[in-house]
Amino acid sequence: MWFKDLLDVSGKELRKTISDTGVLVFFIVVPMLYPLLYTYLYSREVVREVPVVVVDECRSATSREFLRKADATADLKVISYCSDMEEARNLMHRHKAYGLIHIPAEFESNLVAGHQATVNLYCDMSGLLYYKALLSGCTMVSLDMNRDIQMERLSGLSDWEKDVMTMPIDNEYVTMFNPANGFQAFLIPAILILILQQTLVLGVSMMAGTENERRRAGMVLGHEYDNPITVLGGKALAYLIVYGFVSAYVLCFVPWLFSMPQLWQLPTLMAFVVPFLMASIFFAITISFFVRDRESCFLLFVFVSVPLIFMSGISWPTSNIPPFWKGFAQIFPSTHAINGFARINTSGALLQDVRYECLMLWILTAVYFMLALFIYERMYRSDKMPGAEFVIAMRTKVRKNIRVAKRDIKGKLRSEN
Repeated sequence: MWFKDLLDVSGKELRKTISDTGVLVFFIVVPMLYPLLYTYLYSREVVREVPVVVVDECRSATSREFLRKADATADLKVISYCSDMEEARNLMHRHKAYGLIHIPAEFESNLVAGHQATVNLYCDMSGLLYYKALLSGCTMVSLDMNRDIQMERLSGLSDWEKDVMTMPIDNEYVTMFNPANGFQAFLIPAILILILQQTLVLGVSMMAGTENERRRAGMVLGHEYDNPITVLGGKALAYLIVYGFVSAYVLCFVPWLFSMPQLWQLPTLMAFVVPFLMASIFFAITISFFVRDRESCFLLFVFVSVPLIFMSGISWPTSNIPPFWKGFAQIFPSTHAINGFARINTSGALLQDVRYECLMLWILTAVYFMLALFIYERMYRSDKMPGAEFVIAMRTKVRKNIRVAKRDIKGKLRSEN
């Protein structure tokens, strides 16, 4: 009997979802379009060919070689040679260039004298990626020229001996699981998880706001409120069915479409995504009890998206997050799901490698289920429920009619006997 009621509640919830355009936008349209938009914006991974201007006060063969090699890197593109710093600053103020390379007049004379020479870099800090490109490009050029200068000064040695003297330990820089060393591979998985959680919370909250508005209007919403566990389970089943398909699209199809690293194994991914969805569903249901109308959910939860990304530790080191905010982040399913999914998707982690995150998601599922059950009992079994007076009056009238009908039936049976 309870299973039939569970399916009945789930079916009604699915019908309400399909009939509500606003909920469909959050459950279907946003998860379909937002991942494509964000992934496309980061599809180039890193910034290349950053426009820079040059002020060469040395005007020597060595300074020209430095600038020629800097322009040849994939990170930088020299667009103008300026006569002085004022002209270069004007180009940067007009956003014609995002970086400035200044070579002092004593650059080559210091090198000839055996002293350390300097190259000054100035960058538009409105974008940190510009700074990264300028610094990495010029650093590679300076290291390459340093090696050439050292080899020129080692006279009387063979080429092999010069190589050993200038680079005693050969090294190779390899970025594991992120070949392009870009932002897409590590940031997009976190955004995809957050999109699932946020759209789920907003859609469920909008449905709850609609129900509260109907109750305040004096409408009876049905008999399903008689069994709280059946109601919560039916709602969760409906949302799980919808977001099972949505998650497959967001977490599997979108990364594949943009050729992102995908090293997950299907059993591991499914075993991890299920507790994440369950925790997010009961978290959304708990949040929805505090929503008074359809629009208030935007004010309640939309603004926390960016803080959740930072508090997850994916874009900012966890060691640098204050203890209070680190603890506060643990109550959100996205915090554990972001770290776990990033390791499963990008690093090929197995379930035992993310057992802490998986365990925390199951704990949050249990906590939010019990919390939702408690709030449901408190609100829907008391006079605190919006429109409760009308509902109680209708139930009392129905019960009175049933008693009268039973009395009439008993009377008829006695008269027949």
